[in-house]
Amino acid sequence: CVCIYSQPFLLQSDKNVPALPLNSFARLCVKKDCCWEQDTISGSLQRYGSVRDGPATATTSVPETAAVMPKRLYVVVAVLCYVNLLNYMDRYTIAGVLLNIQKYFNVTDSLAGLLQTVFICSFMLLAPVFGYLGDRYNRKIIMVAGLCIWTFTTLGSSFITQSNFWVFILTRALVGTGEASYSTIAPTIIGDLFSGFERTIMIAFFYIFIPVGSGLGYIAGSAIANATGDWHWALRVNPILGFIGLILLMLIVPSPPRGASETQGAVHLENTPYMEDVKYLLKNRSFVWSSLGVTAMAFVTGALAFWTPVFLYRAQVKQGRCRPSSEDPCNTEDSFKFGVITVVTGILGVVMGTYISRKLRHRLPNADPLICAVGMLTSSPCFFFAIVLADRSIAATYVFIAVGETLLSLNWAILADILLYVVIPTRRATAEALQIMVCHLLGDAGSPALLGLISDAVSRSNPDSYSWMFRSLEYSFLLCPFIGVLGGMFFLLTALYIAEDRKAAQMLTAGNGRLPDCASPLAAPSGFTERCRVES
Repeated sequence: CVCIYSQPFLLQSDKNVPALPLNSFARLCVKKDCCWEQDTISGSLQRYGSVRDGPATATTSVPETAAVMPKRLYVVVAVLCYVNLLNYMDRYTIAGVLLNIQKYFNVTDSLAGLLQTVFICSFMLLAPVFGYLGDRYNRKIIMVAGLCIWTFTTLGSSFITQSNFWVFILTRALVGTGEASYSTIAPTIIGDLFSGFERTIMIAFFYIFIPVGSGLGYIAGSAIANATGDWHWALRVNPILGFIGLILLMLIVPSPPRGASETQGAVHLENTPYMEDVKYLLKNRSFVWSSLGVTAMAFVTGALAFWTPVFLYRAQVKQGRCRPSSEDPCNTEDSFKFGVITVVTGILGVVMGTYISRKLRHRLPNADPLICAVGMLTSSPCFFFAIVLADRSIAATYVFIAVGETLLSLNWAILADILLYVVIPTRRATAEALQIMVCHLLGDAGSPALLGLISDAVSRSNPDSYSWMFRSLEYSFLLCPFIGVLGGMFFLLTALYIAEDRKAAQMLTAGNGRLPDCASPLAAPSGFTERCRVES
């Protein structure tokens, strides 16, 4: 029986002598049905898989197989996707009617930016809590409770009066609380229902509703505001659809065993203490670098998604194509157009990213992070040209935005799949939560407010000029392409470690069962811990 980690190693025929390592990660030796693992490798009692009478080579791995699932599970994914669609529609409906909100509450750019910031902050701070709960308790109940909070709070926020802007901000924070429970847990359920490339397809289907929901948020918000003459109604449609999602979630979605798709029930996966989970994730270099890449991506998408309709409107005012808003509701044509572009480019980008990943993954083990890096690095110049050409040609700006969003959308499904295959099942919700916390803390939690603060600071030199109001927002926008380049570099670093960390996760998942005591009296060498073969 040979215990295998993720790195090549030499086997020693003498059972009393440890194997000679080729590096510091895999130092193992043979002992009947057991193996010895050097204590300093992980710092915790993690359990490793074993292969009896198999070849002792560095290429030994657990094959990735797609589980045969009943058709009902595809209905489960459809329900999860529907709720995810509502999640992102609700998130960006505010941006679709932001001009109306600023006029109604009479607030500046920096205060308007707080609407997104407080939402993301509550979302970010509570994600680790729901991650902890999601790895230990019934995930379906947690999602249902979160959806109830989010639905009722969104509906209540539509009845707030003009003098209570800070109450309106508080409701956005509560909406973030509800959405944190769903976004943290839903992908892990899909990960436990499917495996292999089938899981990649289901994850792509789930994450395609990020850009689609975001775009529909702009479209629905602007269309409802124009149709009713009151922007408040834009916040009342999503809760109605949310009640339908709540019923479907309770009736259809299961809470599958963690790791069911990988282990096929052969191995029982145990929970470990929370701090041990965090230590494991911090030592997972693919998880760390990809999370930083996601953070840069969140900074860019959060800032652009929140401010682009306002920016395009001010650009047209500067060109003399329209006048500053004086009626109620304000002109939301740019929100509608931007929403359509976001939907179309989001679908196109996710499909392209998934297809490219499928074609390259078997030939190039680090294809996924390389695709993400290319998406980030090539979208940044597109956004740069979209910003600097806005006061000259709105058409050219829309073209560059469309190309940039398509390239950026290559990453959505791939990023989720990376997390699922480099992290073991019992730590995936915690990993999702920590990634959400980091990417929002350093990403889109602050980027809308930061751009608003920069815009207000620049515009103070000429506060009465609408042309200068456009220019100040343009200058603040130029921060985004540079952050995008930084994100591309983080994904290139992820590519250096992805194959190694993926194989390690596969091995841990295959052999992470409760191990019997070793019957052999032969003691492990000093500095090594004895591990026995897992009987299934």
